[in-house]
Amino acid sequence: MAQQGNLTTATQRERAIKRMIRVNQAGEFGAKRIYAGQLAVMGDRTPAARSIAHMAEQEERHLNAFDKMMAERGVRPTALHPIWSAAGFTLGAVSAAISPEAAMACTVAVETEIDRHYSEQLAEIGESDPELSAMIADFQADEQEHKATALAEGAERAPAYPLMSALVRMGCRTAIAVSKHI
Repeated sequence: MAQQGNLTTATQRERAIKRMIRVNQAGEFGAKRIYAGQLAVMGDRTPAARSIAHMAEQEERHLNAFDKMMAERGVRPTALHPIWSAAGFTLGAVSAAISPEAAMACTVAVETEIDRHYSEQLAEIGESDPELSAMIADFQADEQEHKATALAEGAERAPAYPLMSALVRMGCRTAIAVSKHI
């Protein structure tokens, strides 16, 4: 069988694709919960809150698309949804309670990891799954837009920005790794 991307056999490809869909759906769910926590604290009156609400709408579209793909392809969700729900909402609420800039710093950290994660997936998929590749590329562009917006709205002015960024990024990498399998 010819190699397509870095996935070599049909069975390996199918397993890898299912893991990708599972972890991506979990990530979009987590992002939705982060933004819900931020908006619960910030309300909808500030420019930052309006930006977050727009990002949340895009994350909802991403989540719906991955939910649909999971159903169509028989992919089981991660068993960690209750944890990601609580952790995402808490992260969002705490970051927003610190300051609007801290909420934006959270977004930059999350989107940095998601951009990296999606790039790795696109390289791994190659041309083996055009539907999934197109979806990931589309959503990656939105995530890059979220990061740019958050930077423009003062993310780097957040208190302890380097520390906050490092911790959130580490949490994202951990959530990605665990959600692939559980």
